[in-house]
Amino acid sequence: MREDNTTVRLNKYLAQCGICSRRDADKLIAEGKVFVNGEPAKMGQLVSEADSVRVGKKTVEAAGGKTGLAKPQKKVVLACYKPVGVTCTERDVHAERTITDLVHYPVRVTYAGRLDKDSEGLLLLTNDGQLIDAMMRGANRHEKEYVVKVNREVTDSFILRMAEGMFLKKLKTQTRPCTAEKIGKYTFRVILTQGLNRQIRRMCKTLGYEVTQLKRIRVMNIELGDMKPGTYRELNAQEYAELYERAGMNERI
Repeated sequence: MREDNTTVRLNKYLAQCGICSRRDADKLIAEGKVFVNGEPAKMGQLVSEADSVRVGKKTVEAAGGKTGLAKPQKKVVLACYKPVGVTCTERDVHAERTITDLVHYPVRVTYAGRLDKDSEGLLLLTNDGQLIDAMMRGANRHEKEYVVKVNREVTDSFILRMAEGMFLKKLKTQTRPCTAEKIGKYTFRVILTQGLNRQIRRMCKTLGYEVTQLKRIRVMNIELGDMKPGTYRELNAQEYAELYERAGMNERI
């Protein structure tokens, strides 16, 4: 079956409503955590306004608290300065402080690209699962910029090795060439176009360095600027439009 004017694929619908990305929606469906009209959802299932959708124990509700197919929310994108010590998770009961403890916004948002607990800086949050999918797709090579401090003097050879890319044994992956520049005796700037797990820390460790401070200062066209740790803001109209353009999506406020 194909989508028409009255139906939409379940994973796309959950993404449009800001529940999660399409990829995460598929995982929830596969795990049996999504229900349509009280029955376990099927992969690729279509839903319409006549259907009631539930994720876990929570019913996806329309405006006014009505059940049935909810209308997608207005798209929201926030820029947040995640401090060190905050974990990018929404459900981990063992985390001392999570991103949901930090961001109190009237619309439910989730993060587009993680920052590990020991790192700080720019984190984008949105209720648009399709935008998250577009930003996280590695083939799109979206830029993320970091300022990194290490425990040893940054040398020309270190910068060259970082920029060339390297094989990370634990991940069994070759990193892409990137832009790297020394900006202080123990500090360098790096621009990545991929998002491997703890990539910068692993790259530095491969070269015999330890990261002592890592701050993300830009994601695509959005910059951290003079934001303070623990604060967040809505994107302005220009930032919003350019972000969607770079993500290959058409969106109007």
